[in-house]
Amino acid sequence: MHPEYEYFEEAQLGKPYDLKLLRRLLPFVSTYRRLIFYSILLVLGITALELALPYVTKVAIDRYIVPHADVTKTTDAQTEGMRKRFLKIDLNDARQRAVAEKYGALFKVDGQTGLISFDDLGKLAKSDLKILRRHDVAGLGKMALIFLAIVLVNFILNFSQKMIMEYCGHMIMHDLRMKLFTHVQNLAIEFFTRNPVGRLVTRLTNDVQNMHELFTSVISLVFKDIFLLIGIASIMLFLSWKLALASFMVLPIVFYASAVFSVKARDVFRALRIKLAEINTRFAETIEGIGVIQLFVQEAKNYQKFRQLNHENYQAGMRQIHVLAIFMPIIELMGVIAIAVVIFYGGGQVLADALSLGTLVAFISYIRMFFRPIRDLAEKYNILQNAMSSAERILLILDTQHSLPKKRVRPDLPGLDRIHAIRFEDVSFSYIDAEKVLRNISLHIKSGDTVAVVGPTGAGKTTLVNLIPRFYDPTEGRILINDVDLREFDTAEFRHKMALVMQEPFLFSGTIRENIFDNAQHLTEEASRRIIEAANCHSLIERLPDGLDTVLPGGGTSLSSGERQLISIARAFARNPQLILFDEATSYIDSQTELWIQQALEKLMKNRTALVVAHRLSTVRHADRIIVMNRGRIVETGNHVELMARQGFYYQLNQLHN
Repeated sequence: MHPEYEYFEEAQLGKPYDLKLLRRLLPFVSTYRRLIFYSILLVLGITALELALPYVTKVAIDRYIVPHADVTKTTDAQTEGMRKRFLKIDLNDARQRAVAEKYGALFKVDGQTGLISFDDLGKLAKSDLKILRRHDVAGLGKMALIFLAIVLVNFILNFSQKMIMEYCGHMIMHDLRMKLFTHVQNLAIEFFTRNPVGRLVTRLTNDVQNMHELFTSVISLVFKDIFLLIGIASIMLFLSWKLALASFMVLPIVFYASAVFSVKARDVFRALRIKLAEINTRFAETIEGIGVIQLFVQEAKNYQKFRQLNHENYQAGMRQIHVLAIFMPIIELMGVIAIAVVIFYGGGQVLADALSLGTLVAFISYIRMFFRPIRDLAEKYNILQNAMSSAERILLILDTQHSLPKKRVRPDLPGLDRIHAIRFEDVSFSYIDAEKVLRNISLHIKSGDTVAVVGPTGAGKTTLVNLIPRFYDPTEGRILINDVDLREFDTAEFRHKMALVMQEPFLFSGTIRENIFDNAQHLTEEASRRIIEAANCHSLIERLPDGLDTVLPGGGTSLSSGERQLISIARAFARNPQLILFDEATSYIDSQTELWIQQALEKLMKNRTALVVAHRLSTVRHADRIIVMNRGRIVETGNHVELMARQGFYYQLNQLHN
């Protein structure tokens, strides 16, 4: 038994290594590296524009709203020692000179320059004040236009960057989903017998979708947050290194909280992904087994099991909320404390005229901006952990090497034009180590033979059939086609030459025509009609409202078991195979339908090699050879007459069935 066919238990996964997982995802991202590079360039532009906005505000305040002015100490007895600010005007300007002459007592004249105290500006008429400050008003207009231009360009860059990353994100998810689907589709049958359908569906849908924000937000916007932090810190140090260092006093607490948050978030998101997979698995099993649940009145018990799973998922979700509910307010609190430090210390600097008002206002804006990327990075880490918990499970499936090799091991082999003989050489097989289902099977099937396999339940009949299309490989021994080991051929090469009619045939959602002729679209209408008649499907097709174009629900559940069997036989006819495999093809069928199926099978087996598995011994009496199995071994072989004459195991089976 192959050890890699083990069922993988997600709850036992070890600590995820984010960098290692991210490196594994790089091949999917690298396909769109040029677009991502353009996105990062746009992010740099967006970051520069966002950093410019508070600085534009500073310039507007310091240059035009509260412009730099001469400061002198007063000599008035009541205000002795206090500092006083003056607005400087140009007396060469006739309109400003007229205002100065009008309010001569308020102005100090020094050559062609006039000075008026800011405290006295309120004594001027509004029209006169506008004349004195018309250059400031014009400057404010320019600053407002610059501000609006920055906002507009920032909007355009943000839109472009968002569109690029959304396109990249969806294409990366598309590629990842297709790779995962292709990989799952090529896995050996044994993998699916050991892993719940709900879990695999979760991997292919929820987990891939869960990585959307990783590809659309984290990849490029994390650069924005890092660039923004570096840019803000640099500008703050440039404007006032003392005030910057004072505001950075809260950062150690922020870094400690972030480290604790990262550990807690990782564990919570892993638990959430496991619970979601378990919920999907339970839901899928409930739908699949709803008949059994209702028959045995297990609705209440099944409800309690689902309720427990749902409650555990709720608890995991609440743990996630608790982590975020503690971390985010801590960051907000640190931001408020930093702003309070800036206002207290920076305000004192402004009062002492060691710092301009515009610089203080810009500092407050920058410190608010500084904690925004910290919150964003925490959210990005939140998204990253959520995505990594999905990525490790997706990669776990992609790392599962359960697929059978499809390429020829020996390229020198001639093409498999016709199957002349199939031979089992001392073949043994086990699903679980040390529990053999088949034991030392040796069997030779010649071209054109109809070989029947009979025996009690659990004898290994179905397993024997499943080894021929290579759904499984023998644990011991080998299977030969035309004296060449089956494992040396291209898997698709010999599967194209056979058809399998199963005990419970599976029909896909779609029309009957698609189910029968999907792989034989080259057939003419006349050839298709002959196939329908040969498979005894004509009466079924005629009574359906849309004939061959009647749409079937998933699995063809609207049809009876016998009708599905007839359609599967028609599908085998359309394939025109050299080898036919029948696995209990007439089990659980009424007598009339069994007759139709037997007639269809006789036509299908004519001039073809056939291996027939049946519990109803009456259906295989005309076989060229009958293989009798019991407990994984071949106990007898011969035709019906020979085996009945021996009065051995086959004879006993016949007696039981009569």
